[in-house]
Amino acid sequence: MAAAAVLGAGAGAGVWFVLLRDGSTGSSAGPASGVTVATSPPASSALPSSPNSADPGNGTPATDPGQDASASPPAAPATAPAPGYRRAQDPVGYTLDVPEGWSRRQKQGEKAPVVYYDSPSDGRQLQIFAVTEDSPVTSLDLAENDPGYGFARQPGYEALGRDSGPTWAEPTYRYDDADKGPRQVVDHRFQAADGTPYAIRVSGPATLPTARIRAPLTAALNSFCPPGGSCGQGLL
Repeated sequence: MAAAAVLGAGAGAGVWFVLLRDGSTGSSAGPASGVTVATSPPASSALPSSPNSADPGNGTPATDPGQDASASPPAAPATAPAPGYRRAQDPVGYTLDVPEGWSRRQKQGEKAPVVYYDSPSDGRQLQIFAVTEDSPVTSLDLAENDPGYGFARQPGYEALGRDSGPTWAEPTYRYDDADKGPRQVVDHRFQAADGTPYAIRVSGPATLPTARIRAPLTAALNSFCPPGGSCGQGLL
């Protein structure tokens, strides 16, 4: 799905629309050099799900959260990764659990990197970035309703649900991707322990069960550590 972020008006939206349309436009690669992982025992069942495809309405990514964190790596979560997951200390600066076997790639946005973890087999995908809006609700409002790129304007858009808490907000929706067909998206935005708003979005083919699509998002939120900060701050 196409995502965009606006810096002022007009031109910024065009830049982000191009940078965050993933899937066919980005080259997929294995974990980048510098990624450290802790692997859990092999899972006896299928890996949890995660989405595929960049989705519209990302909001405005913030400055690179890793720039100020080189001397203060995030603390490790207290629990080990669940079976079928690995713990990745991402080069951007944060730590989170991702499904084993998923490949990492990164695109440079206007102000910050956007990181993707892609399933090798079923079209699911995780997308992680920091945003500049002052709250998760404000960020989602921009991502959903901007007249130039809001995800509510995507072909086939259908709202499937919405939830929120004191420090997070999350819509679930579907849309028709021009390259990949019907997609389901869960777009979770939250305030991390260091005060930075982040987005972790999961998407996958609309034919997959919702629970399978959501599972990698839950694992990522429960283990997320911002640079130099506390872990699990995206927990529902």
